[in-house]
Amino acid sequence: MSKKIVYLMEYPIDLPGGGQMSTKTLCEGLEGSEYVPVVICPKLLAPKKDAFSFKVDEYPSFENREDGKVKRIINFIRRLFSFYGLIVKEDPDLIHVSMSESLITYGFIRGLKKLKRIPFIYTDRGLCYGYRAHSKFFMKRTLKHASAMICTTDYNRSLWEKEALPVKIRVIPNTISSVFGSYEEDKRAILRKEQGIKDDDFVIGFAGRISEEKDWDLVPVLVKRLWEEGIRFKVALVISVYEKKDLETVKGIKKGITDVITEDSLIYMQDLSQEKMSDYYYLPDVFIMSSSFESFGKAAVEAMSRKCPVVSTSVGGLTEVIGKEENLYTKDDLTKFTECIKRLYNDRKELEKDRDFFYERYRDNFTLDVHIKRHIRLYDEVLK
Repeated sequence: MSKKIVYLMEYPIDLPGGGQMSTKTLCEGLEGSEYVPVVICPKLLAPKKDAFSFKVDEYPSFENREDGKVKRIINFIRRLFSFYGLIVKEDPDLIHVSMSESLITYGFIRGLKKLKRIPFIYTDRGLCYGYRAHSKFFMKRTLKHASAMICTTDYNRSLWEKEALPVKIRVIPNTISSVFGSYEEDKRAILRKEQGIKDDDFVIGFAGRISEEKDWDLVPVLVKRLWEEGIRFKVALVISVYEKKDLETVKGIKKGITDVITEDSLIYMQDLSQEKMSDYYYLPDVFIMSSSFESFGKAAVEAMSRKCPVVSTSVGGLTEVIGKEENLYTKDDLTKFTECIKRLYNDRKELEKDRDFFYERYRDNFTLDVHIKRHIRLYDEVLK
C-alpha cells in the first residue's frame, strides 16, 4: 500500500540551489518505493510540471529574496493559506518540511484539527547558529512537535543538540543530481581536449552562484598567490547568475583572474545545466572552494564524484564533508592553501592519491543510493 509524503518549500523546486536539488533528487529516487512524493512550492520558473516524475502543487509568491517588508509579509500570508489548503487537499501520511521558512509557516497552522494528526519531519540545511533570533524561536517552538529532525552534518546536529529539543535528530548528508551517478574514465581526456587543455596543463576550478557566502572577492587573491608561488595553471570558472546586478560582479571576478593569468588561460562558463556541470568537473585537476559560510557544500561533493580533489576553506559543514585536514585552509593564513596546491602540482602521484581518496569518499557517503535508503528507513520508523 502506497504512502503519500508532502514536501513543503518556500522556493520553486526548479530554482538552482542545494535544498531544491536535494529535494528533487530525493523525490525522483523514491520512484519504485511505497512512498509517493508531492512537492508544494511557489510557482515554477519554467512552468513545465510534466518535466517532473512526481506531482508539484504550486502556490503564488513574490521572489523570496524581496527586500520590501510588505512583500515578505504577503509571502508569509500566502504560504499560510496555501500550505493549509494544499495539505488538506493532498491528505498525506507524512509531511516533510524541507526549508526553514516553511517550518516557521507550518508551525502557525500545525495545531489546526485537520493537520494535527499528520506526523512531520524537518530537514535543516543551514546551521543552527546562522538563524536570526526570532526565526530560531519559532523554529524551536515548532520542532517540539516534530517526529524527527534531519541535519546534513554531524557538526550541525551537535549544535542543535545543545538546544535540548525533545526530538530525535538524524544525520543524512545532502546528495547531488543523478546525472553525477556514473564516472566515465575516458571522458576527462575528451572534454579537456575540447577546451584546449593539454596533457601537461594544470587546471584549477571554481564554481558557484553569486552570493555573499561564496566570497568571490577571495578568488583573484588565491589565483595571484598561486602565481607568485611559481605555479603555472589555467582556471576553469563556472558562475550562476540570477540577477542583472550579478553581471557586474562576474566582470570583476574575471578581470581579477585574467590580470594574473591572461584571458587565454581562463575557461569561463555561465548558468550551466546539471548535465553540463557534471561534465565541467572533469576539467579541473583541483577544485577550490573560497566560501566564508557553508552549511554543507554540494559543489565539493559534485567535484568528488568526478575524481577531482577538493581544497577548501575550513568553515561550517565543509570541514566534515571534505574529511581531509591537509586540504583545508583558513583565509587568515593562506600558507596552508599554497602548500597544498604545490604538493598536488609538483607530484602527480600525490594528485592521483587525492583523486582516489575523494572519489571513494563520495561513493561511501554521498551517493543517491545511500541518501534514499537513509530517508526510507527514517520514514518507516516515523510511520510505524
